[in-house]
Amino acid sequence: MTMPTHTSTWQRARRPVLSVLLALAWLTLQQSLDLGNVLTACVLGWGLPRLLGGFLGPAAHPRSFARALRLGFTVLWDIIVSNITVARLVLSPRSVPHPAWVKVPLTLTQPTAQALLASIITMTPGTVSAIVDEEGACIWVHALDCDDPAAVATDIDRRYQQPLMEILG
Repeated sequence: MTMPTHTSTWQRARRPVLSVLLALAWLTLQQSLDLGNVLTACVLGWGLPRLLGGFLGPAAHPRSFARALRLGFTVLWDIIVSNITVARLVLSPRSVPHPAWVKVPLTLTQPTAQALLASIITMTPGTVSAIVDEEGACIWVHALDCDDPAAVATDIDRRYQQPLMEILG
C-alpha cells in the first residue's frame, strides 16, 4: 500500500533563498550587525516563509542561475540609466514628455514569471506596469516618454521577458 504524496505547508515553505533574502533585507534596513538584529533577521528569515507558506504557492526553481544573474545586472543597469533619463526629462525646462500606453504581448505562461516581469517593469523609472491581462495575454505598460510603443514592447520582450522564459520556463 502506498501512501499519498502530500506536501504540507511546512514542507512547501522551505525556501532557503527567500529566507536569506528576508534576513539580509532586515539587516540592511537596520544598518546594524549587533546580536539582536542578527537574531531577529534569523527568526524572520526562518519564520516568515513558514508562517506565510500557504499564501506563497509553489516555489519557482530557476533553470539557469547564470542567466538569472545576467538578468539581474541588466535590470540594475536599466534602473540606473532610466533614473538619469527620467531626471533629465523632469528637470529640463524644454523637455516635452510623450506618455503612452504600451501593449506588451505575454509569452510567459507561469503566473510567477508574469508577476516578476511586471515587477521588473515597475522598478524601471519611467515605466509602470498597469495590468497583467491574462485573457488578452498581454501586459499594459504606461511609459512616461514614448515615441515608438512597438519598439518599447520589443525592448521589454528582448531584455526581460525572453530571459525570464529561459530562467523559469
